[in-house]
Amino acid sequence: MGIIDKSDEEIIKIAEPIWSNLVKSSNIKDYGGFTKDFSSQMLYGANEVELGKQWASNELISTLSDNCKAFGCLRRGLYVTILYKQTSTKLPGDFLGRLVLGEEDGLVKVFGATIF
Repeated sequence: MGIIDKSDEEIIKIAEPIWSNLVKSSNIKDYGGFTKDFSSQMLYGANEVELGKQWASNELISTLSDNCKAFGCLRRGLYVTILYKQTSTKLPGDFLGRLVLGEEDGLVKVFGATIF
């Protein structure tokens, strides 16, 4: 059964450790840890220098709270997007996290990750 065929609950269980790792790795600016679940397509666009620039210029992405909550899944084509209510340890308010998962070589991989 492909990821898009799973229930929201099953998808969120798969996504939780991936999102948690992205949060943790982003906070400590660990490129290798941050990109470990990336698809080859994502790795191509997420080089270490560019990520370093983002970490240096965007306080939010290095101050993410462990306190986040997945609140839904969107399926489109071969991918599923998991939406998160995310907070920061330094910046006030709530932020929207977006994790796009798909399959590559039989494994679930990250095809997109953003925070607004």
